[in-house]
Amino acid sequence: MDRYPPIAEHGLVGDLQTTALVSSQGVIDWFAAPRFDSPSIFAALLDHDRGGYFLLAPDQPDAICKQLYYPDTAVLVTRFMSPDGVGEVVDYMPPLTGPASDRHTLVRLVRTVRGTVTFKLECRPRFDYGRAEHESSLGEAGAVFRAPGIAAHLQSTFPLERDGRDIRGTLTLSAGEVGGAVLTVCDPDGEPPAPLDRKQVEEQTWGVAQFWQRWLHTSRYRGRWPELVHRSAITLKLLTYHPTGALIAAATMGLPEQVGGERNWDYRYTWVRDGSLSVRALLDLGFVDEATAFVHWLVARLHERSGTEGERLKTMYRVDGDPDLPEINLDHFEGYRGSFPVRAGNGAADQLQLDIYGEAMYALSQSKAIVQQATYTGWQALSSTLDWLAESWDRPDEGIWETRGGRKDFTYSRLMCWVALDHGLQLADAFRRPAHTAKWAAARDAVLEQIMERGWSETEQAFVQQYGADVLDASLLLMPRVKFIAPRDPVWLSTLDAMDRKLVSDSLVYRYDPAASPDGLRGSEGTFSLCTFLYVDALARAGRVPLARYTFEKMLTYANHVGLFAEEVGPSGEQLGNFPQAFTHLSLIMAATTLDEALDELEGR
Repeated sequence: MDRYPPIAEHGLVGDLQTTALVSSQGVIDWFAAPRFDSPSIFAALLDHDRGGYFLLAPDQPDAICKQLYYPDTAVLVTRFMSPDGVGEVVDYMPPLTGPASDRHTLVRLVRTVRGTVTFKLECRPRFDYGRAEHESSLGEAGAVFRAPGIAAHLQSTFPLERDGRDIRGTLTLSAGEVGGAVLTVCDPDGEPPAPLDRKQVEEQTWGVAQFWQRWLHTSRYRGRWPELVHRSAITLKLLTYHPTGALIAAATMGLPEQVGGERNWDYRYTWVRDGSLSVRALLDLGFVDEATAFVHWLVARLHERSGTEGERLKTMYRVDGDPDLPEINLDHFEGYRGSFPVRAGNGAADQLQLDIYGEAMYALSQSKAIVQQATYTGWQALSSTLDWLAESWDRPDEGIWETRGGRKDFTYSRLMCWVALDHGLQLADAFRRPAHTAKWAAARDAVLEQIMERGWSETEQAFVQQYGADVLDASLLLMPRVKFIAPRDPVWLSTLDAMDRKLVSDSLVYRYDPAASPDGLRGSEGTFSLCTFLYVDALARAGRVPLARYTFEKMLTYANHVGLFAEEVGPSGEQLGNFPQAFTHLSLIMAATTLDEALDELEGR
């Protein structure tokens, strides 16, 4: 067992309220419950010795490992091949499609396909980010781990034995034989799970697979890259908290953007920006229910501060809408391969990021069917927000990349204020709603004029990251998508050329150059996978379709073995940052659908 396997060497399983990472060695080294943003139970990915893990794999260190999903599902198979036999571990979590639950189940089946295989089990939970002591007991029904506020029941076909406060066991299976383990997490006073029924668990496995296949069958994507587009869709679904419809940014916290560096953030929250952009991606695939659920969550956030003074939205929230995300350092964790500090919570929740109003309005305007569901009070909350924004847009802020070097006049933030006002005007007109449209229009036009005058660099012949500087920024690749500028306008094509010179490295795209625009943090970072897909989208819209396709298909080669992407691609092609990242997967869907349309047009379809 590697102390720290590569970030990309994992698959994701989940139950629509939380998720777990399973390494290609059969180790669950990240799991938090009862929600995505709860304290961890297994976190060996952040500290091998203190974080806790759940290993289930053949006792064969030289076995060749291969990991895959059952087609069109979130059921993960890790296969181990050795001269003695071939064994498999099948991991999944039964989906929870009802209200929020404190009860979550990890199912881990083992089976021998050929020959004879001895499997070993080690369950070593470390509750509350490894800060809470736990007790364990072992009886005929299995093992129980108890810590303050939580219990975990381990049932298994393995003969189990205690290993201090942990549990281990071994089991030898011949070809065709099946065993396994089930871990149920619940409140300390929760009812113990029913006795383990092997046949029932096997039947449940196929039921879970069918759940995912039925859901994916409703996709209307018929383009050129169905496997990766649909894997991205499943990933977005896994990262969505079903009780509220809120999409989290990533399944993990603390994974580094540079190994050994300090850019280690907690991404288990719902960013207004990420979730809002997901609406378009979901609608493009036909997943209207998921898009609608997020829009309802977003409107609820607008209601909360409607008519009050100050900012109308926070940059991010917990999945239940709680805006309180205090950031702390987990000083007892060494971090992934020494990447310290490990942060829980996120201080960027208190930043000023004016672009979020544009992304929110972009989401609200994407489907007339969704907008028609809005109540009059919902419109009042939206209208009040735009009244406020029309008076409050012209301020420096921390920007989309959540820099910690002070507020600046970021062009992207102004761009999205333009989007908010422009889409608000379109909605008011389309649905004949009362609004201060003259005020909104005047502010919208003022934003556009300011960007054209101050967001343009004569030196670079491009739109730039911030006023008064010549630094390029890949976030501006969204300019043509949001219809701020025509995709083949000479001014935009010049900007695209400048980005190609300064930000693109063998088809991969950097967000910006931290050396040219200090962001208040030490170290560097890799290319940003989101930005690479935005680059594809912009190239396709600009008519540079062959280059767009080349860039897109080259980027797909950086997906991991089961089609998942982290936040960044490092200098050696390794995946870096929190994993998997929703922003990357939703931008993959956006790029694929845009590129499909451009190729269809080029090919005369």
